Amino acid sequence: MPLNIATYIKTPIVILLLLCFNGVSSIYSNEIKNLTDYLDHLILNKDEFTQEKEKRISSLKALLKDKTDSWEYEYEINLKLYEEYRKYILESAIFYARRNVVLADSVNDRTLMQSARIQLASAFSYSGKQREAEVILENIDREQLPKSLLPDYYEAYHRFFEHYGAISGQHQPQTELYRDSLLTVLDPASIKYKITLIHLYINKNIIDEAENMLYHLLQTENDETPEYALITHYLGAINGIKNKSDLELKFYTLSAIADIKNSIKENASFQRLAFIYYDKGDIARAFNYTQTAIEDAVFSGVQFRMAEMAGFYSIINASYQEKEAKTKAQLKLYIVLISILTLTLTILFLYIYRQMKHKSKMKEDLYISNNKLVLLNNELNESNDYLFEANHIKEQYIIHFLDLCSDYITKMEDYRISLNRLALNNQMDKLLKRLRSGTQIVDEIENLYKNFDSVFLSLYPTFVSEFNNLLAKEEQIVPKQNELLNRELRIFALLRLGISDTAKIASFLRCSISTVYNYRTRIRNKAIVPRDEFENYVMKIGEMHINKQ
Repeated sequence: MPLNIATYIKTPIVILLLLCFNGVSSIYSNEIKNLTDYLDHLILNKDEFTQEKEKRISSLKALLKDKTDSWEYEYEINLKLYEEYRKYILESAIFYARRNVVLADSVNDRTLMQSARIQLASAFSYSGKQREAEVILENIDREQLPKSLLPDYYEAYHRFFEHYGAISGQHQPQTELYRDSLLTVLDPASIKYKITLIHLYINKNIIDEAENMLYHLLQTENDETPEYALITHYLGAINGIKNKSDLELKFYTLSAIADIKNSIKENASFQRLAFIYYDKGDIARAFNYTQTAIEDAVFSGVQFRMAEMAGFYSIINASYQEKEAKTKAQLKLYIVLISILTLTLTILFLYIYRQMKHKSKMKEDLYISNNKLVLLNNELNESNDYLFEANHIKEQYIIHFLDLCSDYITKMEDYRISLNRLALNNQMDKLLKRLRSGTQIVDEIENLYKNFDSVFLSLYPTFVSEFNNLLAKEEQIVPKQNELLNRELRIFALLRLGISDTAKIASFLRCSISTVYNYRTRIRNKAIVPRDEFENYVMKIGEMHINKQ
């Protein structure tokens, strides 16, 4: 049967695409988990950001305490306080908007009078005082408004109908009309224009254009600004429309994080997150976010948010309570199972304990026997190490001894030839002089010692330093510059080699027995270890080096 080549091509491609998809999904899952954990952490610590907000407000209020005759100064500070409170505590925003209405009326500044009333109407609208907001807006003559106030006027009306629709549950067509009017008077380069246009695109299902604009804005905004919270909120909404659940969850979470950091109590992202987690079956998190959204709405006095969440809260609360009841029932079942398991384990433990007690005597006997074997093995290892060291030393010295004998025979032969030559040439004076001279012997002795020092230190390269470590610091022995060992060190070097006979040491070093004895006694008196144990310590010098070899 002929094989289709396309099958071989498509299969690896499909596998590669699946692997890439799984990899991307894993990355998104980790990112969303980290963001969600961070958001939960911020919810627990959101009072810190609230305190920062209160510090800024307190510093502005302190400015109002300064004695000044300038109403413009007070108006400007009231306006700043209004902006701080607008998405924080609406009643306070209303208070400072009213103060500015009074100030503007007192100086009969028409532009400021209209601006302050628009701000007051906007605050009334957010707080659910729709009638008060409507009265103020209806009493403002649009034809008399300067161009600079038209954006605020149209936005106030747009929000009024939007909030009225949320509270009443009925869509208000005027919402779109005033939004369209707002677009005609806003600066196209401003972020407010772009956000309003994006809102329009989303409502008209021009999703791709809105998404492109939002991603562009996302690159220009700091991630802790109120604008960033709004941009990410809209991105969450767009990805929800596109059924991209991971991105939807990511951007709503980013928006909620920015809301907390800016102490924005009028927020919609927590509300959306609560819906999403409810649909996913995560009732605990949905309940937590719903509660956070309602607490923020109650704190700030945003009535239309409370109206939006009221119905859902009863549903989520019932689900949460049902889940808690199931959890408690499961907990009771687990407690019963754990109790049975504990009883079983107790019986099993008692049985095992009896078995262990029965075998403990055998283990104890085995332990004692094992310790004896360990001691015997250690003794055997020490004997082997000693034999290995002794054999190693013997091998080194036999080789060196053969070399010395060979060299000595060669030297004797050369010396005989030289004497024979002098005799043949009848140079009797020189012959007698050579025979009487001890230089040859002295040189040979010196060569013998140099060879001994060299061979010994090749076997025990750390001998001098380890030997000095056994002596007091001020009594340590340092050979001269052209020496490897001196007489004192050679005595103990011979001892290290196992030559403990004082007569043999004296013969080798060509000195008297008493001299060797005096050297040994004097060095022992300088030791920092016990005198009686000094030569035992000497016998252990270089053991590690020999073992490594």
